[in-house]
Amino acid sequence: MENITNITNIETSKFTAIAIVGSAITSLIGGWDRALQTLLIFMAIDYISGLVVAGVFKKSNKTESGGLGSRAGWEGIFKKVMTLFLVLMGNQLDLLLQVEYVRYGLIIAFMIDEGMSIIENAGLMGIPIPKLLSDSFDILRKKEEVKQ
Repeated sequence: MENITNITNIETSKFTAIAIVGSAITSLIGGWDRALQTLLIFMAIDYISGLVVAGVFKKSNKTESGGLGSRAGWEGIFKKVMTLFLVLMGNQLDLLLQVEYVRYGLIIAFMIDEGMSIIENAGLMGIPIPKLLSDSFDILRKKEEVKQ
């Protein structure tokens, strides 16, 4: 019985540590709002669709064979982590400058990039892309270019 209690305490400690780290990161990145949630969803869809393009369709432009490559996969993960670091920087700049647009602007820009990549992956899978969807991302991209 004592072993079960020790295991439970270890598991509880692990989950507590994860919760503390997650809360700290969320706070540094500007909170858990709809914009961040949407960016993370887009990032996940892009990564998964990239795996499908490479693993199932063998049409990836990231490897010579068009198939899966561990290096390409790791590069994709680290690019997404770096994207989140840039959002964190944007939030810190917002706090320093006492404004509220740097983080949000970065999130929108990265969402556009992820969305375009998702559309590209869908096209590589042979899925016809509705004009409404591609036009929506073109409009967002043009608005972002004007702001820059």
